[in-house]
Amino acid sequence: MASGNGRLYRFFILSLLLGVFIELAALISIFREDSNPDGNIAIVELKEEIHDSKQVIKDLKKYEEAENVKAIVLRVDTPGGTVGASQEIHDEVERIAQKKKIIVSMGDVAASGGYYLSASATKIVANPGTITGSIGVIATYFVIDDLLKKLHLKWEVIAAGKMKDIGSPLRSLTAEEKTFMKALTDDMHAQFIEAVAKGRSLPLEKAKSLSDGRVYTGRQAKDLGLVDELGGLEYAVTLAGKLAGLQEKIDPIYPKEENDGFWHQIMGRTSFKQGLNVLYKLFP
Repeated sequence: MASGNGRLYRFFILSLLLGVFIELAALISIFREDSNPDGNIAIVELKEEIHDSKQVIKDLKKYEEAENVKAIVLRVDTPGGTVGASQEIHDEVERIAQKKKIIVSMGDVAASGGYYLSASATKIVANPGTITGSIGVIATYFVIDDLLKKLHLKWEVIAAGKMKDIGSPLRSLTAEEKTFMKALTDDMHAQFIEAVAKGRSLPLEKAKSLSDGRVYTGRQAKDLGLVDELGGLEYAVTLAGKLAGLQEKIDPIYPKEENDGFWHQIMGRTSFKQGLNVLYKLFP
């Protein structure tokens, strides 16, 4: 009985300690939101496929309003994403660039939507080997009607509006629907081209000639006027400071590191159960 009470007491202590660790982690994440919140050049990262614009816009607005931040470097490393989210970030970059310099620093890939949102920046910096461009729009879907026939399966669809089930995987597009979808993607493409022409100060016809969906290296893009300068992230930070007219030393604000330190050891690289085991070994 005493042994059982001892195990129960020990479990209670371990649970209490784990709760303390969770609270400490929450506090640390608050106080370590930025590596150097008092710096003068802020770096915002976009390093995933673009399906949601909220976090990037939130970060941009935060540094727009920060008086100590004189310029923003937007680090773009993405193959692209949805049109709407890319346009929202593009528009926010364009708006803020009227107030503060925004320098895009392209990583390994800044293509399609990644280039779309970059076009309105004050300057674009890319590595010579960066893959960028892909100024185009694509719509794809799969069709399984032949498979259903082989399996002797039928799927009934009731739709109000003859275009309502367009793109359904249960059937191929009709000729009319293909024409409609082509007009839809052409209009999105035209919006993309107009954004590139405006953002890069290019004649519309030149922008069109560069917008057939092909990709370019950073060096090719510079020769074509799609990129301003070649260099990495640190060069982009230096350029941002120069364009902002900084007289003092450049003091970058880097994005916070994810899953580092002791908490990462306890909860990041191990499971919740393994975290408890670690505490159990500390207090046997």
